[in-house]
Amino acid sequence: MPIRRHFLVTISSLAAAIAPVISRSQTWPSQPLRLVVTFPPGGASDIVARLIAPALAEKLGQSVVVDNRPGGASTIGAVHVANAEPNGYTLLMSNSAPMLIAPALMDKPLYDPVKSFRHLSYVGDVPTVLAVHPSLGVNDFAGFIAWAKSQKDPVPYGSGGAASIGHIVGELLGQQAGLKVLHVPYRGAGPMRTDLLGGQLKVAVDALPQNLQFRKTGQLRLLAITSAKRVVQANDIPTLAELGYPSLVAENFVGLSAPAAVPPAVAQMLIKAVNDVMAMPDIRSKLLAQGFELENRSPEMFTAFIKEQAALWAPVVKASGATL
Repeated sequence: MPIRRHFLVTISSLAAAIAPVISRSQTWPSQPLRLVVTFPPGGASDIVARLIAPALAEKLGQSVVVDNRPGGASTIGAVHVANAEPNGYTLLMSNSAPMLIAPALMDKPLYDPVKSFRHLSYVGDVPTVLAVHPSLGVNDFAGFIAWAKSQKDPVPYGSGGAASIGHIVGELLGQQAGLKVLHVPYRGAGPMRTDLLGGQLKVAVDALPQNLQFRKTGQLRLLAITSAKRVVQANDIPTLAELGYPSLVAENFVGLSAPAAVPPAVAQMLIKAVNDVMAMPDIRSKLLAQGFELENRSPEMFTAFIKEQAALWAPVVKASGATL
């Protein structure tokens, strides 16, 4: 075949191959989007998803449905998105549980937190808090430690589920403080919080935002948080670091991720839409009021963050003794 003819055939073949991709990106979005949340309603990532979904729908001109897919230590939802058609219609509210913790607890991970996804937009993070029911009779962290050490049996503590940040923090606190603890995993933070408020559960490690209102009403006592520094929304709650546990800095991040092979043009439209939504004063004020620390990071920075944090968390998770 002459060189010129071969060149023209090659260009024609390439054009035919990329035409559908270009066409799809030009008409995107043409159907509703799904934001997959790896926990039941009530958790930090669910709060973000339900807050930004209507604003995203307005920006994109298509409805955005929040799709809660809990289970499997938060891996069911993550696997669903990793294996979804990479067309930009199935997205993940990524968070620390499926990205940083669960893979470290699996002998054969079902996905790679970096390679299986295209990480689009980092939203922010929330610290976890040690929360107790008032009937426990303790008013501060020192009182809790003294009470826990006086117990004959292991102290049950609840979390939103196996492989959650709360699970790992509770195990590590037990180890480092010399406490006997018993993890009680729930199918989501919402059911766990219901038992905590009702007094059936006395101790929990949970995300801070959802518990601030119950502190104001006196329904719960919040003893210590896991952020590197105190938060503005509750500046009188000490950090575990300042209480003598510097390694217990654990914040649950929330972001938006897509299947790895999502077309670049679609990814850019999603990134712009989320960035526009996160710049809205109303959205920001509502998240900040609930204890979220917001930060604008590029997709490259977000991806590097997950890669770095996954490597840092792996030995911590294994050392906690947590199991799925």
